[in-house]
Amino acid sequence: MTESRRLAVIIVAAGRGERAGSHKEGPKQYRLVGGKPVLAWTLSRFLSRPACTDIIAVVHEDDKALFEAVTAGIDGGQRIRTVTGGQNRQASVLAGLEALSGEAPDMVLIHDGVRPFVSHQLIDGVVAALEDGDRAALPAVQIADTLKRGDATGIVTDTVPRNGLFGAQTPQGFDYRAILEAHRQAAQDPGTEFTDDCAVAEWAGIPVRLTPGSPLNVKLTTAEDIAMADDRLSNRRAEATVAPALPDVRTGNGYDVHRLVPGDYVTLCGVRIPHDQRLDGHSDADVALHALTDALLATCGAGDIGDHFPPSDPEWRGAASEIFLAHALRIVREAGGVIMNADLSLIAEAPKIGPHRLEMRQNLARILEISLERCSVKATTNETIGFAGRREGIAAIATASVVYGA
Repeated sequence: MTESRRLAVIIVAAGRGERAGSHKEGPKQYRLVGGKPVLAWTLSRFLSRPACTDIIAVVHEDDKALFEAVTAGIDGGQRIRTVTGGQNRQASVLAGLEALSGEAPDMVLIHDGVRPFVSHQLIDGVVAALEDGDRAALPAVQIADTLKRGDATGIVTDTVPRNGLFGAQTPQGFDYRAILEAHRQAAQDPGTEFTDDCAVAEWAGIPVRLTPGSPLNVKLTTAEDIAMADDRLSNRRAEATVAPALPDVRTGNGYDVHRLVPGDYVTLCGVRIPHDQRLDGHSDADVALHALTDALLATCGAGDIGDHFPPSDPEWRGAASEIFLAHALRIVREAGGVIMNADLSLIAEAPKIGPHRLEMRQNLARILEISLERCSVKATTNETIGFAGRREGIAAIATASVVYGA
């Protein structure tokens, strides 16, 4: 995500949870699972994302003391602002949106407080869709079960085709101003009530982009759900006390070289640099992006660039190497990876890289959808030794760091 766009989060936690068991146990978002309130797990997922500049929690009027106890027990809890919820979910979300209007963010994520298993990968997928220009993004899982329709007596009336059907999840992401206006319009029509915020967007004519959801991103609705979550999180904490779980951090390396031939420019990191030579190759011969593509693929054992884009395939003749790097990004994400850092070293006597380094880094940040400080480009000469020193070619060495299962 680029640094110039502000991202806010609204956590909806004002419900009463009628299906979650005895009222004596309190609202389900405050029930203990794995030794902590459900809401503490949920909030921590977003507090650990530096890109989330504003976090609003919508809470029930009667639960303010409970919420204060939750935030007192988690890192960064003081960052969270609260607003009082309305009569239903729709009104509560509108209250959260209005609370952001003073310093309006560019984008907003709206998430159920009782989805504590949301992953960073899922969150990043929603944000990436918004960064790509979509005004609404919905994480969803394709329906796998056979669907039946029943009548009031409990008899099956027909089977519903499941092709093209998806189960909606949260966080749902939006262009802030678009969803605020849609919610305001919906609030003026007392005959409309929606079960999620993408339904409000659809009603307002805003196209909604599907992004990958996760079967693990369950909403805790019943007492059985809460018991399942407690078992899962308790086991995780027990394992951590025996042998603290190490993050699955993987590092991939890539190397590429292309020879120089007479020409008028070279392309490096997607930047066209005037030069008296050009790089020779089947595609645009961007040696830097080729090396970084291999480094990313290496983090999940997905082969190399030649496996995915054979040089013998005429489709890729003259192709921009940004296509290859974006493809590697998709593979990493589908495997559960989050890119933490990308580092490139270019080895060339000429042209000068320094004047173009910032633009190169900006290109990497844009393609990989990570912040600029996570992208590094360096250059060195080969002291006139070897093929690079004789200006016969340019080489690139790339290193990528990726965390899996975040």
